[in-house]
Amino acid sequence: MLRFLTAGESHGPALLGILEGMPAGVPVSAECIDAELARRQGGYGRGGRMKIEQDRVEILAGVRHGFTLGSPVGLLIRNRDWANWEAVMSPAPPQEGAGPGPSIKERAVTRPRPGHADLAGGLKYGHHDLRNILERASARETAMRVAIGAVCQGLLAELGIRLVSHVVSLGGVEADTAGLVPEEIAGRAAASPVYCADERASEAMVAAIDRARQAGDSLGGVVEVIAAGVPVGLGSHVAADRRLDARLAQALMGIQAIKGVEVGLGFEAARRPGSQVHDEILAADARRDLSGGLWFRRASNRAGGLEGGVTNGEPVVVRAAMKPIATLYQPLISVDIVTKREERAGIERSDTCAVPAASVVAQAAVAFVLAQAVLEKFGGDSLDEVRRNRDAYLAAVRAF
Repeated sequence: MLRFLTAGESHGPALLGILEGMPAGVPVSAECIDAELARRQGGYGRGGRMKIEQDRVEILAGVRHGFTLGSPVGLLIRNRDWANWEAVMSPAPPQEGAGPGPSIKERAVTRPRPGHADLAGGLKYGHHDLRNILERASARETAMRVAIGAVCQGLLAELGIRLVSHVVSLGGVEADTAGLVPEEIAGRAAASPVYCADERASEAMVAAIDRARQAGDSLGGVVEVIAAGVPVGLGSHVAADRRLDARLAQALMGIQAIKGVEVGLGFEAARRPGSQVHDEILAADARRDLSGGLWFRRASNRAGGLEGGVTNGEPVVVRAAMKPIATLYQPLISVDIVTKREERAGIERSDTCAVPAASVVAQAAVAFVLAQAVLEKFGGDSLDEVRRNRDAYLAAVRAF
């Protein structure tokens, strides 16, 4: 069973991650992980924190000479900003006036931000300094999830599965990517400051971010992840918690600020008749390698590669809707939890828009779920064994 655990606070010393269940022989390098971390840190609309951090992963366990050992993979990402927060975030009992940076009282948070975990978390855990909530609730934690997802993408790549992510909507601006194949989307998104494959929409998105920044506001949007080369038969229809679409939705909804998930047409499917929703099944003109040489093909991919909770051989297509960031530089009304008086919500250093970064995090989340499903289906303690099991299964599918 592939699983992971992360630990760490936004302004703590570091983020920690453990990935267990990765078979032996999967290529892993700090350079490949760092490339994904750099993508997460990029994107137009990010704030001052990204000028401080230069995320680099340290591989502490489970990898030798560039390949996984089959044991848990241990990862660490240091927070450079820790030097400015050591006294405030120290695990040791507080000593006021000790160490560089702001004092504990100066950094205490008592005015919760609407839309953030501040108040609900404080009430749940009994914290009167809401920093004890926001430090872990912060999206800073997603840096480690991106690192873990990068390891998973290494496994998927070895099995011919490639993931692409991009921004399809931001601040009300919609992108048009109709007719583009995943490779084209990847190339165009990489050249865009907001990771959008539509140049016209990209320019409008940048302008929308500029307007929001000037107004002290924030913007949300929608990101899309496409996984090509996914074999038919991952997931299952037999139980709710084994349906792959449900598991993808859970993983994406687990990302900070994500408020909705779609598969394929998603909500649009509810507005169309069935004849314009379901994908006709046709005989393949020639056997193809993309999904193992299937003898059938689909006339379209409105289902997003999933039917009945099972992959059907088409690319998996999912979208996630991100709300605007809760920290506003023109804050909304809140209540101070100490004085019980209405005041403006607190301000933490934040971004105007993190939708481009969310696309990278969403890609990592999808990569983990697909890697988990691949290993459940094909098993194996080593990459070679996984490949043998996959090849035998696909041979049976081709001969069906």
